[in-house]
Amino acid sequence: MTDVDTRQHRNRENPPVDPRRSRMTLAEKASLMSGANFWNTKPVDRLGIPSIMLTDGPHGLRKQGGAADHLGLNASLPATCFPTAATLANTWDVDLLGRVGAALGAEAAAEKVSVLLGPGLNIKRNPLGGRSFEYFSEDPVLSGTLAAAMIRGIQSRGVAACPKHFAVNSQETHRMSIDEVVDERALHELYLEGFRIAITQGDAWTLMSSYNKVNGTYANENRELLDDILRRRWGFDGLVVTDWGGNNDRVAGVVAGNALEMPSTDGVTDREVLHAVERGELDESILDARVDEVLALIDRTTPTETPAVDHDRHHELAIEAARRSIVLASNDRGTLPLGPASGRVAVIGDFAARPRYQGAGSSLVNPTRVDAPLDALRDSGLDIIGYEAGFRRRDIASRRLRARAVRLAKRADVVLLFVGLDESAEAEAVDRAHMRLAGNQLELARELIALGVRVVAVVAGGAPVELPFADDVDAVVLGYLGGQGLGPAIADVLTGRANPGGRLAETYPLRYADVPSAASFARTEATSEHRESIYLGYRYYDKVGAPVRYPFGHGLSYTSFAYSDLRADAASARVTVTNTGDRAGHETVQLYVEAPDAARGQFRAPRELGGFATVRLDPGESATVEVRFADHAFHVFDTGAHEWRIAPGAYAVLAGASSRDIRLRADVVIDGEPLAVCDAPALPHYTSGRVDDVPDDEYAALLGRALPTATWPTDRPLTRDDIIAQTKGRGGFASVLHTLIETTSRALMLLGRPHAANNVRFVLDLPFRSVERMSGGRVDADMLDGFLLMVNGRFLRGIRHAWSAWRTRRTEARVAGEN
Repeated sequence: MTDVDTRQHRNRENPPVDPRRSRMTLAEKASLMSGANFWNTKPVDRLGIPSIMLTDGPHGLRKQGGAADHLGLNASLPATCFPTAATLANTWDVDLLGRVGAALGAEAAAEKVSVLLGPGLNIKRNPLGGRSFEYFSEDPVLSGTLAAAMIRGIQSRGVAACPKHFAVNSQETHRMSIDEVVDERALHELYLEGFRIAITQGDAWTLMSSYNKVNGTYANENRELLDDILRRRWGFDGLVVTDWGGNNDRVAGVVAGNALEMPSTDGVTDREVLHAVERGELDESILDARVDEVLALIDRTTPTETPAVDHDRHHELAIEAARRSIVLASNDRGTLPLGPASGRVAVIGDFAARPRYQGAGSSLVNPTRVDAPLDALRDSGLDIIGYEAGFRRRDIASRRLRARAVRLAKRADVVLLFVGLDESAEAEAVDRAHMRLAGNQLELARELIALGVRVVAVVAGGAPVELPFADDVDAVVLGYLGGQGLGPAIADVLTGRANPGGRLAETYPLRYADVPSAASFARTEATSEHRESIYLGYRYYDKVGAPVRYPFGHGLSYTSFAYSDLRADAASARVTVTNTGDRAGHETVQLYVEAPDAARGQFRAPRELGGFATVRLDPGESATVEVRFADHAFHVFDTGAHEWRIAPGAYAVLAGASSRDIRLRADVVIDGEPLAVCDAPALPHYTSGRVDDVPDDEYAALLGRALPTATWPTDRPLTRDDIIAQTKGRGGFASVLHTLIETTSRALMLLGRPHAANNVRFVLDLPFRSVERMSGGRVDADMLDGFLLMVNGRFLRGIRHAWSAWRTRRTEARVAGEN
């Protein structure tokens, strides 16, 4: 522990006593540990402590005016829908992220919201992750730096940002019970590093814990994460809030460092905290520390005035953000940009008229307006000869729509083909089933390409998809999920009014089988084994030399840039960039650090992003760009010392336009000490990088312990801590319950309600304990015990138990009302 860490620790052990807390009863202190309702904290009126509101908002405010929910089922108040994090990350633009954050904070402050739940910055481990659209990148330096900028912007308006989900929220499948099994190096170098940067550079006032376990302990009660790392190492002095329904053991959460459980549990867990103090199981000083964190948050977010919000100006910012995010992935035949000489243009694809501009679930924003690409293209000056949908959403076959699209394409010189992932593919609470586009979209693409007409594919989605037609079309434009202003943004890029400057924040593999975690991701019941360790995204593909569709950092422009005069030392690097083309444009300078012999026989990635900067240049203009290296650009996490360490030697600093487009190299000699962790002959798959098939014994050696059981136990009754999905295959009422939930979800999907269908499936991952805690007092502990008897094969006994408990509860309520 450093001197700074020690001082911070002393200050936490002896905090100044808040006079409001000293006047509280024990019951009042306990009451502040959970919400008053779905979105608000509890007040203590006699002491002048107000209730404050928390609400969703990674890329737009989701304040619900009526019935509240956490999955986007019920409408929220209109707000600006900015591009999602996965889209914004393609800008690599710290200043732009700060401005978007300030706009989000202003809209929250105007609605008297104190805490905006975002940004999300978990590492994008696998393209099929259901919330990939909510997260920035596969790289922690890029994720953390952009998140910090957004946090600073939000909090500049007196609203607390709440980075999430801490930590290792890598999948949606069984997310409320899954144990993310990850080795210490990968944990610190990948999954925690982005949070460290966001917390230390952004000074976040709150943080949300994740649902899942991390190496056997729920994140919300994981003292190593919430106390040792978050507070002692990083100096976090804010408040930790659970994800909604993300509490397991309330007392353990309070001890670990969680101050606020959301939503309300109708006092159930408040009583658990109260009784734990009374029985001597919880030291009151620990509860006092949590109470002080609640009070400090209230003080930090007490508004002095309500700002006026200019939604028109925010809409223009949304267009700018979308425009800067668009990635021109290929343009080999020079078809783009389009202009008067391009001839007749056909617009084909349902996404052109009905764009997918955001994801689904808790981040679902009710936009103030949505500008469709089709409308913007019709206003662009191009000779648009017609539009056809071409296909139906959710891969529903329609020969008529495809035939109409082909007839239109035959009359065109250029086809703009809008394809992508539909609303059912990407959502909170469910992971994607595969990495393919819908079959009807691929069939349409093949028919259009066969015509010999020039085809430009515009792809919508929050994560990579397989693009089997990429080499056969004239250009590929990755629009991602561009928010409510994506229409003008796409039109501007296609016509050249804007020069594309987006650079990929993640690797596009050729096919899903190439992903190192493909064989196991979201396929196991109790655990998720991160056998790939540090080899994730470009770290893996570059280590083994695997071909990819588009590398990390890739993106084309309508101009060109030359790099020269790279100079570097241990702190920073300087490089001169020149616009050698005839258009103004943005370039993203990426600095990668290559360790001594990193690719040869060491347990280390061949190169890692060490810093970056964006620069805008007019034609012929040059600028010298200085990039400071990230704190741990030359480090690895030494598992022997449990600290960051540097191996000595000559490091290469590489300046490039992607992880595979390296333009210049400079050597920097760094002092350090030998690290055994990078020379691991007992771990041959990790020294070679061939981690797609690591055997059990080698993975156990990496972890330093036996592998936990990956399957659910079937030889015992289900308990409060099990999840509803475990009813599958148990027979009787348990199987009926599971079948009913799955059937309802499928029916809603067939009825064209994918959001509702995914949210019904969310029920399967709920722990039984959550039924009591999230029922608003309608289900108590005795009633839940009756329900568990029913699913455990004692149906009639369970019915009698639940009925008796309900009658007792009703009688007690009537007596209390009479008194």
